[in-house]
Amino acid sequence: MKYTALLLATLALTILSGCVSPQINYRPTTKDISFPPLDTVVVAEIGDELVKQGTFSEQDAIYLASPVKISWAYVIEPGNYVKRGGDGSREYFVPSYNGADSGSITKAALADPWQYVSYKKNNDQIGIVTVFNVNITNNANGYVSLKKLPSLAENSFQKTLIYSGCTDGMLTLGYREFSNDKARPAFNNDVEYDLNSSKIIGYKGARIEVIEADNQNITYKVLSNFNPL
Repeated sequence: MKYTALLLATLALTILSGCVSPQINYRPTTKDISFPPLDTVVVAEIGDELVKQGTFSEQDAIYLASPVKISWAYVIEPGNYVKRGGDGSREYFVPSYNGADSGSITKAALADPWQYVSYKKNNDQIGIVTVFNVNITNNANGYVSLKKLPSLAENSFQKTLIYSGCTDGMLTLGYREFSNDKARPAFNNDVEYDLNSSKIIGYKGARIEVIEADNQNITYKVLSNFNPL
């Protein structure tokens, strides 16, 4: 009896679906960051980043605003899904598994395991690709929006100087390093400068000309950014 129910359930899914060969060919994009432009007057507040340099990776993703039921077998829950590939007509995603906004899949007990979420933008169809490459879809009802998410790629790396205030000519900055969007505590440091001695301050190759500073704001120019990575 149990075998018959499983067979009927599988047959029903096959009738309502089609077969695909997911192309898992997507790579997140990586770009260099160097902020702000050199020799440009900038005003910042306490807690703002004064200088930033590094590489940043981001990836295509979709956000599902409301649950979508796929046949009797699956529910694609709200949240973020990151891209893994595409074949020209549809794209393939998995839950981001990064943060509270990650999506998830609810599967019925008799349903086949899933491997990807499929999405066709031209007709707003979202679906589930099973481990047997069966693609079952439903109308997304406008619940899907395209977005970009930070990537956990290994080459994501940033250095930054953060303004911490200035009292009686003593200016304080915080140096921070981030790898894969996570702080590296062993490489963090707080440094202090005496503006009465020089208006030019530096750290790890970055050179800043301080025009004006107090415990609320700083006006400055970046003469050079950090040493190249």
